Amino acid sequence: SMIMRVLRYFLALLLVLPGVGPVHSEELRTSPIAVLELFTSQGCASCPPADELIAELRERKDLVVLAYHVDYWDYIGWADTFGSQENSDFQRSYAASWGKNRIYTPQMVINGSVDVVGSRRAEVDDAIDKATLPLRVRMGYKDGILEIGVNAAIGLPESSIWLVTFRSEANVEIERGENRGHSVNYVQIVTSRQVLGMWDPATGADLKLQLSDVLGGDSDGLAVIIQQQYDGLPGPILGAAMIEM
Repeated sequence: SMIMRVLRYFLALLLVLPGVGPVHSEELRTSPIAVLELFTSQGCASCPPADELIAELRERKDLVVLAYHVDYWDYIGWADTFGSQENSDFQRSYAASWGKNRIYTPQMVINGSVDVVGSRRAEVDDAIDKATLPLRVRMGYKDGILEIGVNAAIGLPESSIWLVTFRSEANVEIERGENRGHSVNYVQIVTSRQVLGMWDPATGADLKLQLSDVLGGDSDGLAVIIQQQYDGLPGPILGAAMIEM
């Protein structure tokens, strides 16, 4: 009928108008089983297969995937366009936490507690199959405000709440170094990592953020990660959520 057609038209209009209603479910992940952190470099010949693997894995709704581009291969002749010393230092802090003295690429860290070579699909799949996160992070978005909630959970250790911003996709023409002549598609490229506060197992945590304050430049997504700290070094991840704009 005419009335139904008009109603359908207005419903379709509502869906495309910005700022109306909740975030679509595919853009919001609040109950992942694993956070995958890939340490990669545009200057490392063995990294592209790992970069391809995370491009596939990020399609899974039960995973939060992040790529940290490191800078210690820059000397070979190609400076990673997304590389930073902060990312290299973060990778070193994992190694220190585990009592190891070497770092490598591509390294995939699963839930802050195990690492595998990021291009070894079977090992990555196996680690994901065994992964679990005890805390659920609630997340909602309305009128430019991001609301984050984490329940209390007696028995778990007090942990840091991290905000990690990322750029969901970028293509790079690599002109020098081990991957010269290749055009590589990169995903989930970390642009910043900062601590928001602490999660208290007795009281939980509730936070509100003005999204425009934290998402700048090329960043179009963010993850919130609850992670144990040991003497200032990263420990196991307890919970996470992700939103992509």
